[in-house]
Amino acid sequence: MAWIYYLILLLLMLVGWFINILGLPGLWLMVAAYGGFFLATHAHGYVGWTSMIALIVLALIAEAVEFLAGAAGSKAAGARKRGMIGAIVGGFLGAIFLSVIPIPVVAQVVGACLGAFIGAAVMELSDKGVSHSLRVGVGAAKGRFYGIVSKLAFGGVMFLFGAFAAVPIGGATPTPPLTLPTVVPPPQAPGTSPATAPTTEPSTAPTTAPATTVVIG
Repeated sequence: MAWIYYLILLLLMLVGWFINILGLPGLWLMVAAYGGFFLATHAHGYVGWTSMIALIVLALIAEAVEFLAGAAGSKAAGARKRGMIGAIVGGFLGAIFLSVIPIPVVAQVVGACLGAFIGAAVMELSDKGVSHSLRVGVGAAKGRFYGIVSKLAFGGVMFLFGAFAAVPIGGATPTPPLTLPTVVPPPQAPGTSPATAPTTEPSTAPTTAPATTVVIG
């Protein structure tokens, strides 16, 4: 049964690693899948708290790196709040629409970057010049690309780490059931009576004897 849980874990972690490109919380799906495997096999001790915490830390670092990369690219190009929102929405839609191209990963990365460029440029173009909008779009696309690459790299590390740490081999030995020790009374010396003699109920005679009838013939 543990191997079935392990195969499900690998499948969910692969799905989580892939949907990072779409801007979805794929790393946290990987963490949740690992946590489910931890709970399902906790009695066998295949994985422990150390590996669970390490996976969470990797996910937090990946989220921070992606956020900083995207924000740095947009801010460096002079994007405002509307431009950053357009980059996020456009990147998400672009990754979905270009998924129809039968080139896994590459199509989603290109779609996310192109969508971020178009979304940021259109939002900035509403009240800014074309040159400014194009500059913001390029910055948003670069930030999106760096964020995707860094998050994919962290996701790959998390997948390899989880797949290696969760192999259902070995584990803890099941603890035997607790048995109470048998108390043996100490041996008695010969010629000695036991400390406690058995109590016997005294026999009680009936208080009245049965009446006998004498018949004289």
